[in-house]
Amino acid sequence: MNIFNVMKEKPTIFKSKEYLDHRFIPETLPHRDEKITSIAKYWVEALSNITPQDITIYGKTGTGKTAVTLYAKNQLEEVAEQNNLNIRIEYIRCTDYNTEYQILAKLCQLLGKPVPFRGWTKAEVVNTFRNLFKSNSLGENLILIVILDEIDVILKNDGDNILYTLTRTDNVSITSISNYVDFKRFIKPKVKSSLRDREIVFPPYNAQQLVDILQERSKLSFNEGAISDGVISLCSALAAKEEGDARYALDLLKTSGEIADEKESDIILEEYVKEAKDRIEHNKIIDIVMTLPLQQQKVLEAITILTQKKKEITSGLLYEVYQDLAKNDKVSYRRLFDFINELEMLGLISANTISRGRGRGRTNIITLQCDTDLIDKALLYKN
Repeated sequence: MNIFNVMKEKPTIFKSKEYLDHRFIPETLPHRDEKITSIAKYWVEALSNITPQDITIYGKTGTGKTAVTLYAKNQLEEVAEQNNLNIRIEYIRCTDYNTEYQILAKLCQLLGKPVPFRGWTKAEVVNTFRNLFKSNSLGENLILIVILDEIDVILKNDGDNILYTLTRTDNVSITSISNYVDFKRFIKPKVKSSLRDREIVFPPYNAQQLVDILQERSKLSFNEGAISDGVISLCSALAAKEEGDARYALDLLKTSGEIADEKESDIILEEYVKEAKDRIEHNKIIDIVMTLPLQQQKVLEAITILTQKKKEITSGLLYEVYQDLAKNDKVSYRRLFDFINELEMLGLISANTISRGRGRGRTNIITLQCDTDLIDKALLYKN
């Protein structure tokens, strides 16, 4: 018998896993009405044939930035269609298209102009994109809103040319989404002056707000009676500790359900949530560490060694241990600080500057933020 038929016929507590996916956009977004309104008050200008101001949206992972933006996108597209208005809203994830060339080529394709992802010069792609607006080939009075999700990725990878090109193209508005408040440090002053942005900050969800989200999704996702008392509250409390991350809360609940299925249980117990937490953390750390560049892995290995020795990790001591590991392939001491910042952004470490007192200056103290055994295991998998 076909293995997939066997698996498909196994009993499950799920009605559908779709609604526990963070990419699913529900009909309502609990506790985000204010943020939907914040975006709408800028985009509404498009209904009067005025190019909206650029928007920058900040917030930690799992605070609803993308979901709210796409929800507002769907709402504006609905009104534009009802009123026969030439408004286009195109969503680009910068992890998928991470150069100016790729983004402009994708936008041209979305707007009906076939442009290859390689083979043209950058100038040819830029001119082709801009000519779409000059030629009226897309109709009169076109207003284009470009949503650039995870914009920090392209700024670090390819610089700020994409912002310069888009801000210098008539009838184009940019909505940027980032997990990092300081991403604008990658933008040159000349481009900042062209970016007429208004900022919207998304706060983390608290535990009760996460309960509301999970209760709504669980009704769509699970068979009646499949969740024992305390499960949703536990998922929400654990996610609230992870900086109010709704994605994490949804993943916890889904993984807990999958564990229940594995155990052939018709109900999710609190102990499954704790098992799900360990499984998610394990997979997350393993995936992150395995995809790090080799030099960053060496820095992380040095931090792990010093943590296991219960040493206070200063940047100077870290560089000494790192040099021993990297041998002849080491980077400079200054470059080490870039690696520390990147590892901190990934949540693997924390770095705090402390004062040693008068005459002794200030020192960076680095702390590992996950289990050393897990890092060792991830590095072992990589090797």
